[in-house]
Amino acid sequence: MAITQQIQSIVNSAISDLFPELDGPASFQINQTKPEFEGDYTVVLFGLTKPLRQKPEELGEKLGQYLVTQNSGFFTAYNVIKGFLNLTIADTYWNTLLEEHYYNPSYGKAAPNGQKVMVEYASPNTNKPLHLGHLRNIFLGWSIAEILKTAGYEVVKSCIVNDRGIHICKSMIAWLRYSNGETPGLVGQKGDHFVGDYYVKFNEAYKAEVETLMAAGKTKEQAEKEAPIMQAAQQMLVDWEAGKPEVIDLWKQMNGWVYDGFAATYDAIGADFDITYYESNTYLLGKKTVQEGLEKGVFYKKEDSSVWIDLTADGLDEKLVQRKDGTSVYITQDIGLAQQKYEEYGMDQSIYVVGDEQNYHFKVLKLIAEKLQLPKADGIYHLSYGMVELPTGKMKSREGTVVDADDLVAEMIAIAEVNTKELGKVDDFTDIELSELYNTIGLGALKFYLLRVDPQKKMIFNPEESIDIHGFTGPFVQYTHARIKSILRKEAPSDASDWMNEPLLPLEKSMLVYLEQFPSVIEQAATEHNPSAVAGYVFKLAQLFNSFYTQHQISRAETPAKKELRLRIAVMTAHVLSAGMGMLGIRVPEKM
Repeated sequence: MAITQQIQSIVNSAISDLFPELDGPASFQINQTKPEFEGDYTVVLFGLTKPLRQKPEELGEKLGQYLVTQNSGFFTAYNVIKGFLNLTIADTYWNTLLEEHYYNPSYGKAAPNGQKVMVEYASPNTNKPLHLGHLRNIFLGWSIAEILKTAGYEVVKSCIVNDRGIHICKSMIAWLRYSNGETPGLVGQKGDHFVGDYYVKFNEAYKAEVETLMAAGKTKEQAEKEAPIMQAAQQMLVDWEAGKPEVIDLWKQMNGWVYDGFAATYDAIGADFDITYYESNTYLLGKKTVQEGLEKGVFYKKEDSSVWIDLTADGLDEKLVQRKDGTSVYITQDIGLAQQKYEEYGMDQSIYVVGDEQNYHFKVLKLIAEKLQLPKADGIYHLSYGMVELPTGKMKSREGTVVDADDLVAEMIAIAEVNTKELGKVDDFTDIELSELYNTIGLGALKFYLLRVDPQKKMIFNPEESIDIHGFTGPFVQYTHARIKSILRKEAPSDASDWMNEPLLPLEKSMLVYLEQFPSVIEQAATEHNPSAVAGYVFKLAQLFNSFYTQHQISRAETPAKKELRLRIAVMTAHVLSAGMGMLGIRVPEKM
């Protein structure tokens, strides 16, 4: 139980004893005491003064004296400042916490809670390689899945691949026209990059054809509609939906190239999935649900036979769920896939990691699912995140101006190599160890920078800033972990127990107070679906440890007992840094 919960329980009991006339539970807040005041935790009394008919100062004195008298093994002192009761926790509490958990790599991990969650992320298109925007999506999805696991949930990681549609056909048409039979193997290129290049070539050719038609007197709208290459792509989509063999064969071949490329990128960045769905298998899902919704009166049919739902009473608008020709739209297949997921996994919550441009879509999806009374419809949750941009501005796939994920990872590793060599502390590393270190630092910097920001906020990614070892970065946390490991290679805690009676100095206590909060931070991050809470925590812990280590000697501590205490603090800090960074998908090196 978190210490704030323990204080809450003890204070509630004290109020019941002191004020038996109080009807119902007391209402008060508990905060960590501000640095400028004496104490560890503060009870905010203002919510109690009216029901208890007490002045804040008088109530604080009465309650503080009672708490210290009746719980002397837990509270050792108190002071009252206006409506704030500041309480000091006994050193024995913190030392006991340290002894119980300092060598526990699973500290913070909650017991299974019986809840199952599916987290869907990545959602790539098979007409282009993964880019910087995908990386934020993947890192968010993977991290929140790991945080939920640590918080006690059973988690299923899923991915939906957008492998059909006009954008796929564009790459296919361009390859037929311009490749001369080239393949990724023949040109020595990753398959996703290879296919993505043809998507760019399509748009270049399309733009040129539109300009030619406009020069011949066509309006822009006419030219865009009549451009031969676009008409060819649209016909290919018709042929694909009709199952034309040569089109299906080409589609499978080109998608296969892309999947090989995706797999290599996922492996490089440490991403994985338990189940992958493909739009080509799901786009017809939901049609049966539409019919059932018509029978229930949830949907209605217009004169042209298209099917709609009226959400105006819910503050939205009318939404098409089936075209007049009977074909599905995106929302229809999403409803069908939501049902399929539940039938296969029976999860309590389904989290969709998708950019904030789809906020409206997911409001509609959840609302329709609830009106259809689909199982666990209230568990549909859109983890919306802001777009990530570069200092130079937005990225555009069709113009080939996106920041390719593979290129960015390689650039980060290269920067890590340059920076590490400049520091000049790796002379004893083998070539294999150096390669691993550069990868660990570069990829860690990238992940941490993208995860340290609240998901709902837009962000600008700066590669150089992300890898600064002195900033709010992954390498700073990694360096602190490596520093602790260096300390512990020279000396480790013994079996001595006399340190348990040592009075704590301010920074020693600050370390233990902050380490105690780790399980609560995990719970907060899981509840809010926000990995930045973990990123912020491990960064501050690293800062705090560096201040602690600067001020307090470990190997040459004042007494053997103090050395034992501080060695245990170092061990526990290393475990928590490793666990916290692990939930972000970031490795921490043993030396650096």
